[in-house]
Amino acid sequence: MTLTPEQEGRAGDELARSLRGIGALTPEWARTFRAVPRTLFLPDLVWPYDMATGRSVSVHRGDAPEAWERAAYADVPIVTQWDDGQHTGTEPGTVATSSASMPYVVASMLRDLDVREGMRVLEVGTGTGWNAALLAHRLGSSNVVSVEIDSAVAEQARAALKRTGLSPEVVQGDGRDGWPDGALYDRVIVTAGVRAVAPQWLEQTRSGGVILAPWGTHYSDQDALVRLTVDEDGRASGPFLRMVEFMKLRAQRLDWDRFRAYVPAFPGDADVSRTRLTMADLGGRYKPARFVVGLCVPDCAHVVNESDEGAGKAWFFDLASRSWAVAEFRSGEPDATVHQSGPRRLWDEVERALTWWTEQGRPALDRFGLTVGPDGTTCAWLERPADVLPFT
Repeated sequence: MTLTPEQEGRAGDELARSLRGIGALTPEWARTFRAVPRTLFLPDLVWPYDMATGRSVSVHRGDAPEAWERAAYADVPIVTQWDDGQHTGTEPGTVATSSASMPYVVASMLRDLDVREGMRVLEVGTGTGWNAALLAHRLGSSNVVSVEIDSAVAEQARAALKRTGLSPEVVQGDGRDGWPDGALYDRVIVTAGVRAVAPQWLEQTRSGGVILAPWGTHYSDQDALVRLTVDEDGRASGPFLRMVEFMKLRAQRLDWDRFRAYVPAFPGDADVSRTRLTMADLGGRYKPARFVVGLCVPDCAHVVNESDEGAGKAWFFDLASRSWAVAEFRSGEPDATVHQSGPRRLWDEVERALTWWTEQGRPALDRFGLTVGPDGTTCAWLERPADVLPFT
């Protein structure tokens, strides 16, 4: 049994009310969200994310239409592709590689994009096509270009858009290149986690235009939404807004297998020391400490192997050399054991960064910002662009 049009209308209204209540959906976008529901862009087989269990469970529209429609109208992210399209079957794959973002994230990013009538928008990462459809409904199809690297995903999005009567230009290509044929743009919105801002995005954005992107470092999987305003000199600068989590741009994913060769025999010739810092001090998921350390310790990858509450190993790997470090935390012990190897003392850098952040009063994420040069080089700052972090 599927929902009747009246039931679908109520479900859509309930979602919109919820998003308006938390300030994500603005009045300017409310009519568009009602006119262009996410249900029109989802395939029959989807994997909604269960917030309670932290798992993605498959739902097929033909087998469980009510469950499928509940998921479509729920404020949860929905995976639509695994493993770059190489996955088959109904069980989740290894890596989620395309999805429909949760409506809260979509609505709040469109709010922060701050579009106005007549503006041209470039979207990097078409996915299901829902976000492009929302932009096209609001601004007109001729003012929206969306770039998708996966040809199958792009074709599915085009088909979904055609069914809605909307026709933004969907380009199959690498989003890092933007789409110069449609430039200049007033706004660029990126719907994949990035580790580098492509110079092409700056080149293709008008002076005074905005680039909105989930940006982060290879230190962690964390992304923070940054709102960059492009200057006349080709640079862009702006604040971080809040933590988000996106699938990473394909060309900028981190290959963790590369670090297996760093530690052929533990501990080898590593130096040994002790620290009073705890695993909690390093910061967990969505915690600012972890993101700030990533800003202060460049070209470093970090992963935690947690064995028990407050116990486990925190690993650090240099992206440019074979330097590595590991801090081993044990329950009930006040000190952790640290091993460091290679020319770069990674743990010392992490400890200095955390000490500095604490001395600054543990500033929240939205007090930090980013400046990007015309060549894509980045510089992080605290409070204002002139106050560059002492580590960069």
